[in-house]
Amino acid sequence: MESWIPLLDIFLNNPTPETEASFRLQQSFNATSSSSSIPVTTSSFVALLTKPCNVTVDDSFSSSPTTKTVMLIQTLPGFVQTRILSFLLFENRRFFARDLCGLARDVLGGDGEVDFWVKRAARNLLDAVSESNHERISEKQEVDEEFESLPGWLKNSVSSHSDMFLPWLPISRDELSSRTIFGACEYENDEDLLSEVGESVEKELNEAVAEIEVDCGRTVPIECEIEDMAVSLRARIMNFESSFRTAGLANEMRQLCLEKGGDSFAVLGLIEPWKTDDETTSVLITEFSNASEDELAWPSQILCSVVLPKLLVLEEPASRVLVSATMEYCKIHQRAAVYALLLPLILRREGINNPICDVITRILRECLHPAHVSAFCQKLLCGEEDERRFICLPCHQSLISNELVWTESLFSLFQNILNHNVHLTLDSVNHIVYQVQKLAERFSKSLKFGNFLLSFVTKCAPLLKSHKLLLIQTVGHTNTIVTKSILSKLDTF
Repeated sequence: MESWIPLLDIFLNNPTPETEASFRLQQSFNATSSSSSIPVTTSSFVALLTKPCNVTVDDSFSSSPTTKTVMLIQTLPGFVQTRILSFLLFENRRFFARDLCGLARDVLGGDGEVDFWVKRAARNLLDAVSESNHERISEKQEVDEEFESLPGWLKNSVSSHSDMFLPWLPISRDELSSRTIFGACEYENDEDLLSEVGESVEKELNEAVAEIEVDCGRTVPIECEIEDMAVSLRARIMNFESSFRTAGLANEMRQLCLEKGGDSFAVLGLIEPWKTDDETTSVLITEFSNASEDELAWPSQILCSVVLPKLLVLEEPASRVLVSATMEYCKIHQRAAVYALLLPLILRREGINNPICDVITRILRECLHPAHVSAFCQKLLCGEEDERRFICLPCHQSLISNELVWTESLFSLFQNILNHNVHLTLDSVNHIVYQVQKLAERFSKSLKFGNFLLSFVTKCAPLLKSHKLLLIQTVGHTNTIVTKSILSKLDTF
């Protein structure tokens, strides 16, 4: 266990540990290869994570605590589990696919409540490694005879018919080998499994967001005393005197919303903190970042009342001070950033423009792991209306739609996502193909649309082979300097 402490320390203290963890793991390989100590390998790391551990839990139905057996990874804090699973996805080619599949399935099928992002990370890991990969399996010294081996009653038939793989079917061995039917069937089965798991993964968080939405939409009378305090606070917060005084006002806002019995959304609507200048906003955001409040509710209210209204009406590049403060806050409160900032911004009624696209791109790139971005895209593109719940103040709901508005800047955003090496899921890719087909004539001369298509067919090529003819027809409706490059790329499918 001691040999793994430096690596686990990285997952505990580094918010983006992939590169450093890879380097540390390689160092461990080099150190143990020339010594007589217990070897450090990828398999031994997975074995450590899946090592059974006995933990004591309080049973609500019993007066005495009970002991149950869980994997070692499940004894770690939720955010550490998420980082480890994301690292395994990042470095999955260095591990045996079966080991990672087993770990991901055990995490998803474990008893008790599992953190939302842990489940997301486990689902993305399972999605990435569960496809058939014969090269990776062949590298293993000992392969159990499962689906790769023929049953005994077929072996004699195969040996006696050299040209025909299955004597009763008109298909040759070479023709069968050239197809990817095994991968396709396995992927469809995994899709069914993941869709079932997805319903349970989303349930808890959607209930929390729904509860916040109810609080947001209802009109609760405010006591006169609290209303007077909110109006007074609004007048003081608009006049920036010093960072110290503004920090004090932030503390008053928190007390008024959370400790004095006032309805938070109504109080924030009276204070109107989004009308402050960017310097005041940055001080408020920084001060709120130091608080240890509820993981979703209060941080969401801060983002949707202080930052979101400023960005919804953004027509010029956002100020450096506003973006920097927002980024630091979103790194700490990632869930709130998704529901109270990213979703309502992308669902802007008029569609996003270039300045908004730039802000969203930075948040996705610097605040969320690529696996989380992939899950976010799936929710945005393929989720039902109730799955795209967002959080905002009632006075700003008219600026936000329930459907995506496709603009050139939105295509640029998805291009930026692809260039960030985010692996989109199959259903996300299928939805984008559908939208591209509908919008090709409208954006026929748009270079941004063309650049997105070029990046799309390059980054998602393995998932687009079945759409080849449709994409060729679609690209034929465009006329930009990259049209020939896109068609040339499609010809290689």
